[in-house]
Formats: sequence, structure tokens, C-alpha cells
Amino acid sequence: MRWVGGWAWRVGGAVGVVWLVGVALLAPPAPSPSSSDPHLSQRLHRAVQELDVLKKQNDDIRQVLHDFTMQVKSLNSDQGGGGRGIGGVVAGIQQGGGNPAVVAELQKKLEHAQRMLQQADVTAERPPDFVPSLEFEQTRRLVDHGVQESWWFLADQLQQLRKKVESYPDLTSHIDQILEEGSDHTRVLQFDMSRLSQLDGLGTWREQEALDLSSVVQKRLHTLQNPHDCEKARKLVCNLNKGCGYGCQIHHVVYCLIVAYGSKRTLILKSRGWRYNKAGWEDVFQPLSDTCTDPSGYSHSHWPGSNETQVLDLPIIDTLSQRPPYLPLAIPRDISERLMRLHGDPAAWWVGQFLKYLLKLQPKTQEMLDNMSESLGFQRPIVGIHVRRTDKVGTEAAYHSINEYMAHVENYYTKLQLNNPTLTKRVYLASDDPTVITEAQKKFPEYTFIGDSNIAKTASVATRYTDASLKGIIADVHFLSLTDYLVCTFSSQVCRIAYEIMQSYHPDASSYFRSLDDIYYYGGQNAHNQKARFSHVPRRPDEMALNPRDVVGIAGNHWDGYSKGVNRRTNQNGLYPSYKMEEVVDIADFPSYTHTDKRKSGT
Repeated sequence: MRWVGGWAWRVGGAVGVVWLVGVALLAPPAPSPSSSDPHLSQRLHRAVQELDVLKKQNDDIRQVLHDFTMQVKSLNSDQGGGGRGIGGVVAGIQQGGGNPAVVAELQKKLEHAQRMLQQADVTAERPPDFVPSLEFEQTRRLVDHGVQESWWFLADQLQQLRKKVESYPDLTSHIDQILEEGSDHTRVLQFDMSRLSQLDGLGTWREQEALDLSSVVQKRLHTLQNPHDCEKARKLVCNLNKGCGYGCQIHHVVYCLIVAYGSKRTLILKSRGWRYNKAGWEDVFQPLSDTCTDPSGYSHSHWPGSNETQVLDLPIIDTLSQRPPYLPLAIPRDISERLMRLHGDPAAWWVGQFLKYLLKLQPKTQEMLDNMSESLGFQRPIVGIHVRRTDKVGTEAAYHSINEYMAHVENYYTKLQLNNPTLTKRVYLASDDPTVITEAQKKFPEYTFIGDSNIAKTASVATRYTDASLKGIIADVHFLSLTDYLVCTFSSQVCRIAYEIMQSYHPDASSYFRSLDDIYYYGGQNAHNQKARFSHVPRRPDEMALNPRDVVGIAGNHWDGYSKGVNRRTNQNGLYPSYKMEEVVDIADFPSYTHTDKRKSGT
């Protein structure tokens, strides 16, 4: 492990030099030398010399990276890593007894440093005010979306045709070949689209913009939850014990905090006697406030009350009267343009920021997850699967075989192997059925499955509300959110929470999933609409007609090139081609937090 510190120090130094180069190169241009100031020319000459030195240091950075890569290859060769780059180094460290949680963090930082170094020249040549246009980013995502929808349509049509000619082996064989090659074409297109999104400084801009936007939201939430005078602060009281499972209850708390943010009230969470932990929320997660947890006040009322009412009790979203416009899937107007430019699913990013604030772990909870990470050998790349069974199948969700999940896992890894053919195919498998892990291991021996069957046992109906069950579900959500790609059913709140948290770990992880049933939604949400970009003439009786700019309330995507919904203009229900649509982002007027944004950190 000694070499890790040395190389981490060198890479850290390299990143520091990149920063200095950026400061120098992105500084405003100096004015032209004036005859009235003979010293200015000398200062400019010295500045040019200093920039030459910085350029030399930039070249040294690249040599550091080259040397580091050589060390990686050498270690991989010694450890049997097969030349897998940083991933191979991480594997070598783990074989030497390193903590996987620490290794995963090191891997993440090294990969980030490598990306920053690769973008160094572009950043230096880029104007200091560089920001891609909203139209460019939205169009780029529309192209990516269109490629996927087109393939889903073609694949479904070919599968239907295959069923009709299954008595003709030559034809079915030819169709199978088209399906295989078409899938490969699509993967290469998606690979190139992903690469395109990182070129010309876009990747660097996206990472920085994601950090900046997250910082804005987290600072606002911290200020809201820590008023100067708790006795006088306006408060919103929320009872944690909603009569539902863990995922549902976490989304209930998110809803409470969103309403608190939208009404500019400090959220007071009542959690004593929580069915998952009698000691309450603070026994597992950190308190929502450092300064204000007292629900008392000089006036008290049930929602909606009035602006003058100090304390309001908030009901569950299902029974909420006078629904405010800022419920999900709405995002705040004051950050809407930046967020729509950055992210493919702004509503999921917004919810993810509330989860980021809420789910800060107590030290003992963090220690539990670190120990699990080490014992499981959790490392990337890895795909997360959440298989929902037990009491949900047949009521809230349909049954899906493990083969259905793994088909999408295989497609993901096949695309990944275009650039890294020797990688280890890992899967984190979470389920409420303990037999699923064994079944997967038997059917797919070429994969490394990571999971804990004991967690699945505690998820059964009989033991669901125990301490062991709580720890298990927290672990599953945590590790699923850390995976590189999710395959699950969005009818499950656990799956959707993992997807929402995932958004806070990446600049834009809106496409890092495959749902076997629903599209993303938030329970109790306001309408989810799409808008037609082009007209559509129905070709089948179950299709609807569309005019450009028609607004359609989407009910679901059938993952075959078509979605289902209702045309708001004609009230017609039916199918419509997904590729002709674009999302309508719900933008709401939240209270102003300009004063908070201007405050310095720590004041």
C-alpha cells in the first residue's frame, strides 16, 4: 500500500498544477502596453515567461500520468490484472488486503483526475465563460434517446415477425442474425454518443456545473433547517410513521422537506416510535437540524393554515388538500435553465438532492456499510439488480424472471467491453427473495454476483420491521445507488430511491438504468407531460393522432418504440411513437433564496 500514497500525492500535485494553468490561461487578457507605463511591458514579458514555465509543468503532468499508467500495467501483470488500468490496480490492492470502500474512493478520485488531465488542453483553450447552450444539450440527449427508441421499435417488430415465421428455420436464423448485428450497431452508436458528450470540455463543464448546483441546493437546505431563532421560526411538522414500507416512508420524508422548502419553513420530523427503529430517525441518520428540533410555537394549525401560522402539521401526500404547485415533478424556476441544460431528468436530480441532505449517516451506520463493503468485495464496474418478489408480485408489480434482468445486464457489459474486453462482470443483487442469488449464480456462472441472502430473508413480511431488516434495506439502497447501471422495476420505491440517490453521484445519470415496468415517477406527483415535436398519423386502431406541440399525459413507456397516454387537446387515449416526443419539464415558482445564496459558507 506504500506506493498508493506516493502516486496519490503525485496525481494530487498534478491536479494542482492543472488548476494553476487554468487560472493563468483563463485570466482576463491584459491591456495593450502603453508608452506612458514603461514598466507594464516588462511585467507582461515576465508573465509570458511564467506561462512558459506553467506549460512545461503541464507537460510534466502528462509524464506523471504516463508513469502512473506504466505502474498500473506493471502491477496488473504481477497481480494477474490483465492490464485493466486503474481497475486492475484496485483489484491488486484488494488482493493485498486493502479496504474496498477506501479503494473504491481512491478509484473514483483517480478516474476523476485522469479525466481532468485529459481535458487540460481543451480547458486552457476554452473561453472562460464557456457554457453549452440549452438547445445543444437537449438536442444531444434527444438524439441519444431516439437511437434507443428506434432500436426498441425495430427489435420488437423483428421479434413479432420471428414468431410468425418460426416454422421456417432459415428465416428465423436470419432474423436472429439481424437482431444480433442491430444490437451491436446500437451499442456502438451509444458508445460514440457517450464519448461525444465528453469532448471539447463538455465533460469537465458538466462535472463542475453539477458540483456548483448541488452546492447551491445543499446550502439552501442547511440554512432553512438551521434558523437563527428556533423559537420564532416558521415550522412544518411531519410524522415519519406513514403506514407503508421503507422506500415509501423515505419518499414521504422527501415530500415533507420539499413542502418545507416550498413554504420556507423549517421541517420538524417526528420519528419516535418509528416502526423500523423505535429510537427514531436520529438513531440511524443524522438529525435534520443542528439548532431547531422543537415543534412548539405560538400558533398551530393543520395544513394549509396561513403565512402567519407559526407551526403547520403536514398530512401525507395522498390526502393533501390545496396541493401546492411545487410538488414533484416540479423544479424551481430560479435554477431551471441550468438544471435542464445539465441533466436529462431534472425532477429525479432535484429529488436526489433532498435525499442527499436527508440520508446523512450516523457514524455507526457508516461503519456498518464500510464493513459490508469490505466483506462483499464491492468494487466497480458493477451493475445493480433489484428483484422484487414476495407480497408485491401480483398486486403492485408483475413477476419478472432473473433471465429478463440479466439480458439487460449482458447488453450493458457488452457495450462496456467495446473499450475493455477483459473486465470482470460484477453484479450487486438485491432481493426480498433469498433464492434469487443462488438461482442467478447457477444460471450465469460467468458473472460475479455480490449480495447477502440474509438481507433477503429479513425483507420477508414476517421480519420486515426489525432492526436487521432496516440495516439490510439501508445497505441494499446504498450499494444499488453506487452501481454504474441499474436494472430493476420502477414500480418499486427501493429501486426509484437508488436511482434518485445515484443522480447525486454523477453529473447526469438519467440514462443509467433499465426498468422492466414503469417509467420514473414520484408517488402522488403532479401530472407528467410530454410534448409532440412532430405530427403523427395513426397506423393502428390503438394509436392516437398528434399535431406538433400537442401535450400528452404519459402513462407509461412500453419499451417497444411506443408510449401510452392521453392527448390533452383531444382527450384521446392511446399509443404514440416515443421518438416524436420531448419531455415537458414542470417549472414552479418556489420562494426566493437569494439571500442564502449570497451568504458566505460558514456564516
